[in-house]
Amino acid sequence: MMGRVSECTPLIHWKGPEVETSAIIGHRLTWDGNLSKGQMDASKKIVETLQSNNEILIWAVCGAGKTEVLFEGLQMALYKKQKICIATPRTDVVLELAPRLQAAFPETKIAALYGGSKQKNEQAEMYIATTHQLLRFKEAFDVVIVDEVDAFPFSMDKSLQFAVEKSRKQKSSLIYLTATPSKQWKREVTQNKRQAIKIPARYHGNALPVPNFEWCGNWVKEVEKGRLPKNVAEWIRKQLKMKKQSFLFVPNILLLEKIERICKFYNNRIESVHANDRRRKEKVRKFRQGEIPIIITSTILERGVTIPNSDVAVLGAEDDIFTESALVQISGRVGRHINYPNGNIIFFHYGKTDAMVEAKRHIEEMNKEAREKGYLK
Repeated sequence: MMGRVSECTPLIHWKGPEVETSAIIGHRLTWDGNLSKGQMDASKKIVETLQSNNEILIWAVCGAGKTEVLFEGLQMALYKKQKICIATPRTDVVLELAPRLQAAFPETKIAALYGGSKQKNEQAEMYIATTHQLLRFKEAFDVVIVDEVDAFPFSMDKSLQFAVEKSRKQKSSLIYLTATPSKQWKREVTQNKRQAIKIPARYHGNALPVPNFEWCGNWVKEVEKGRLPKNVAEWIRKQLKMKKQSFLFVPNILLLEKIERICKFYNNRIESVHANDRRRKEKVRKFRQGEIPIIITSTILERGVTIPNSDVAVLGAEDDIFTESALVQISGRVGRHINYPNGNIIFFHYGKTDAMVEAKRHIEEMNKEAREKGYLK
């Protein structure tokens, strides 16, 4: 959220000479890693886009290493004393990105803007902000980068999309990042109506794990009786035996809480989490630290939480809430770490849907393109 706003809230409009926000000369980049071939191709395209004050979509698979792809372009813009904003729909992504970018650019003044942020009135050279915060700016930025452009609420809120345009200087660059562009954007890319570059492979050069479909019958009826379908119960037991952390995605909160009660018979440390859970942050922290073996969750964890060595299952993958985009993002939780590039993804269902088939095809097509371009090991 943007935070408290009133009629007297100042609208930030950059006009006149550039203000020196620090005594910094160099904007040194301390990241010393190596970009993959796919990352390098995208990085060059970003630099070209910034040089020409143009727009581009970076269509990168989950776990491609999008942040690192931005580094060369960001450094060039900083050298040119350009004002930069990296915007994302969610506060937790701001909180994750800000320290990463500050570590990469230790000499650069970076401010994180979100509801409740203490840096809202600070001058900076680079801002990491929720898309809501862009409502406070008018023609302020030379470079605007919108991460997770397909995510709620940005994808559904016209006012946030307007805010992005309003926050840009008349002569500026705009970069969109996503793993799952909308069907309309995909068509525009195919028809060459939208400038784009794909990164169809992860930075570690291994293929994306592909989901498997498993029919589990009328699983809702089974849950109402206080039990899980046999193959789902077997999956739970197997994951616990292997001591491999796992996500179990379910369609709604009512079923989630019932499934948690059943799963606690297998292991009392299994927990559930959803958007309105008061202990959400605590549970996610415990899951990250390995204290929770299996987390039962709604789609809130389809993005943003990465466990190095994990598997994923979706129970009720036929539900409407599991769109192609959601299922691709869910599948993207697996195999992200260079030391654990593989893993298992299972869609337990009571009937295949177009979304399930399209999500699997999406992943397979990315693997095919990555292979053809020589991006895979």
